[in-house]
Amino acid sequence: MPQTRLILDHVLDHAEQHPDRVYLTQPLGGGRVADYTWAQVLDQARRMAAHLQQRGFEPGARIAILSKNCAHFIMAELAIWMAGHTTVAIFPTETAETVRFVLEHSGASLLFVGKLDTWPQQQPGVPAELPCIALPLAPKTEFETWDAITARTPPLPGRPQRAAEDLAMIIYTSGSTGQPKGAMIDFGAVTRVGEGAVQDVRQRVGQGESRMLSYLPLAHSYERAWVGAASLVDGNEHLFFAESLDTFLQDLQRARPTLFLSVPRLWLKFQQGVFSKMPPAKLDRLLGIPLLGRVVARKVLKGLGLDQVRQAGSASAPIPAELIRWYRRLGLELFEGYAMTEDFAFSHASNERFSEPGWVGVPMPGVQVRLDASGEILIKSPGQFRGYYKQPELTAASFTEDGFFRTGDLGERRPDGMLRITGRAKELFKTAKGKYVAPAPIENLINVHPVVELSLVSGVGQPAAYAIVVLAEDLRPRVSDPTVRAQVQAELERLLDRVNQGLADYEQLRMVVVAREPWSIENGCLTPTMKIKRSRIEAAVAPQVERWYAEPKKVLWA
Repeated sequence: MPQTRLILDHVLDHAEQHPDRVYLTQPLGGGRVADYTWAQVLDQARRMAAHLQQRGFEPGARIAILSKNCAHFIMAELAIWMAGHTTVAIFPTETAETVRFVLEHSGASLLFVGKLDTWPQQQPGVPAELPCIALPLAPKTEFETWDAITARTPPLPGRPQRAAEDLAMIIYTSGSTGQPKGAMIDFGAVTRVGEGAVQDVRQRVGQGESRMLSYLPLAHSYERAWVGAASLVDGNEHLFFAESLDTFLQDLQRARPTLFLSVPRLWLKFQQGVFSKMPPAKLDRLLGIPLLGRVVARKVLKGLGLDQVRQAGSASAPIPAELIRWYRRLGLELFEGYAMTEDFAFSHASNERFSEPGWVGVPMPGVQVRLDASGEILIKSPGQFRGYYKQPELTAASFTEDGFFRTGDLGERRPDGMLRITGRAKELFKTAKGKYVAPAPIENLINVHPVVELSLVSGVGQPAAYAIVVLAEDLRPRVSDPTVRAQVQAELERLLDRVNQGLADYEQLRMVVVAREPWSIENGCLTPTMKIKRSRIEAAVAPQVERWYAEPKKVLWA
């Protein structure tokens, strides 16, 4: 029987069929960039693969990558795969403690150190005895460099092959609920998801070259599947990388992406950036004027660097329905999707036919879904993982007897297959009224307001739920002005009343509390994919909660 075509076969074919086509564009600083063709990418990866084989690691050895997104992340992963090994990517913002945990838990044999912002703080997490190789954009280290190794090492010949059941990667979750877990993804799953993602996108935006900006962490399944694996399968995608947060808009303008994927927090920040230049009421009025409205919408999208986008996506966390409607009014086809690390980001997606804001779409091809008696969403996907690394008991508990993965999310389904996420089982909490409250839908109602960047709804055992909010970035420096502070307070009071009007009595919020400082990855309140860490934030404010409830005010300042 012919061998199943896997992702390495796609890659090798691209290098043979169009070797001079540019695949990767890497910014080098100061406006300079380096382009890498398919032939150059494969030549570099083959040389490093030969070096890894020379080191004599066991077949399937775990090789780690600690790096921000860059061209050599892609090359390093290809080298790992061609050498017969398994990739373990670590989020580039992780602490030394988590870096050490992932390296030790995975049993990593070697670490690629790449582009990083906080290497001095992370380096103590790297065991002194672990071999390391520095990628070209790495901070200054004593490690041997990628360039030196590839310059002296002849490329691995032939067509390196992997079996569908071989482990391609172990993806460690970003740890929003505790210690990261390692999801094992094999080459069969990576290939099927890459092929499925390409088919899905091509049906929506057509054939031909497409452009994408890779900036969400490649250590996360969303970016790894829909950008990394999809571009390796497609061969027609030109993948650009972002240089830094400060240059992000310039990076977008350089890439002029035709497909753009992001997460809810960044979609909100883009909107707030627009509002900082034009008040929402004025923009709304202008968009309602025939002819002029289209010109204004186009100008807004061009300012964001999104005017060439034929399709945009949001995933990784719930996005407010009103935010989707706002982007669509600008003419941006923004669709929401839903998936998990455990199905390699291949589960549900909205499209032109099924695209109602507030619903996450219909199952992707080959995905089976059902709800159990409690409303938990159960998924069987072509991208389904093999289990959690070194955690057989947790793996067994995560599946039904007939092989469906227990997502932990609660939902409802329509007869046409559309799925709505109504909450996460582990996030539900009871107030003193004795009924469960799902925080995420309420947070979505709050987050859509222009003065709010992020929110968290809590209130375990309290008389009623409450919300903590982080103010929009442009407002934070200005609230020391008493006039601005009073205006913000009034806006939040109106927001509280409006949100409560749409909630059941047991869900209604007692108050809104303004956080003292923004939540960030650096202070441990957000995961690397910008999800809120509920337990961390709730623990930090726990000593103040009783005092808040003793206050009669609707809006408090922490």
